[in-house]
Amino acid sequence: MSDMTQTPDTKSPIARYAPIAIIAVVALAGAFFLRDYLSFDALRDNRETLLAFRDGNYLLTVLLFIAAYVVIVAFSLPGAAIATLTGGFLFGTAFGAAFNVIAATTGATLIFLAARFGLGEKLKDRMDASEGMVAKIKKGIDENQWSMLFFIRLVPAVPFFVANLIPAFLAVPLYRFVVSTFIGIIPGSLVYTSVGAGLGEVFAAGETPDLGIIFEPHILLPILGLCALSLLPVVIKAVTGKKDLLK
Repeated sequence: MSDMTQTPDTKSPIARYAPIAIIAVVALAGAFFLRDYLSFDALRDNRETLLAFRDGNYLLTVLLFIAAYVVIVAFSLPGAAIATLTGGFLFGTAFGAAFNVIAATTGATLIFLAARFGLGEKLKDRMDASEGMVAKIKKGIDENQWSMLFFIRLVPAVPFFVANLIPAFLAVPLYRFVVSTFIGIIPGSLVYTSVGAGLGEVFAAGETPDLGIIFEPHILLPILGLCALSLLPVVIKAVTGKKDLLK
């Protein structure tokens, strides 16, 4: 009876692998051709032009910035950190962080959907049919999706690209992915956007911004605290589960 309710996989191999293949090709091409344009040096050399264009076309600048940031994230192009700095440089910490989070979430959602459309469903079916350790890992993630989603967003060591793909391969619902991404990237975005907002002084001093600032204790410790908070439901569930077993 269960076999009758399953929908067959009608996608051709080309349709299944095309989204990820396109992203991979664009990412490789971007890494080769755009690395000089999506860099701190490019931002420094063109800062006056960018500021002048913003002052004369604020709304258009916002729209173009968000669109460019979405493309950078969706195709995993180099320069996401520079884009975040640029948001702060052009729009200040508050508005810059808002535009950065909106753009990054939109781009992440696009790559999530591409991965889900391509390999995600097939990989999920295989994991659901698997046994042993793989099945236990899948079950643990399924039971604690919100906690795990916030955790991988908050931990600075988890690459943004990886945090976009893992949920797609584990069949995380779209709304959970979007909400956890939007909220989870706010702390890091605020840090880097604030660095970008102070680039005027950095440029004047002929220096480069300290992108390792997120690992400074006064910034890293609160973020790690949020990481621990995100895992609290997992710990509580594990403790209460053990207590139930002992009864």
